[in-house]
Amino acid sequence: MSTQTGPNRDGAALPRRVLIATDTGPASAGAERAALELAERAGASLIVVSVIDPSRLRPPGGLFHTRVDQVREQRLTGIKRLVDEARQRGVAAQFLIWEGEPGPSVNEAAEAEEADVVIVGSHDRGQVGRRLLGSVSSYVVDHASRPVIVIRPGETLDDVWSTTRAAGTHLPALA
Repeated sequence: MSTQTGPNRDGAALPRRVLIATDTGPASAGAERAALELAERAGASLIVVSVIDPSRLRPPGGLFHTRVDQVREQRLTGIKRLVDEARQRGVAAQFLIWEGEPGPSVNEAAEAEEADVVIVGSHDRGQVGRRLLGSVSSYVVDHASRPVIVIRPGETLDDVWSTTRAAGTHLPALA
């Protein structure tokens, strides 16, 4: 747990730095809302991280479908929207766009930024889909050194982290 986590009135830890990993797509929308809500409730700062995996931009042996700079520009548009909304709500926010393998990069960013909690979205593919396509959220949970909240399609922060806990009783346990 980061040393930047401060106690609440009951002496329990509140997150001071919330990291949201997003690809700015539909599967990340719920996680983005949850991260913003948690940061706002806890009085924490928000770190928005998006990782571009160049190896996923082309089929094996083929030409690139999309260039990294094009993906970066698309991500930047979505990230700026989230950061602007956070700042309008009084939440300090910053963003990072990394290139690399998403799962390890998210965990590295969480370490580097001393995040107290990581929030990720899930496509909710099921076991077969995760085996075939991989799962960033599963990787982050399995390899994280800090609490991770996974938001599946249709879930909200209160579905996975109760209002009582959000009010400050403690950080969520590792997912």
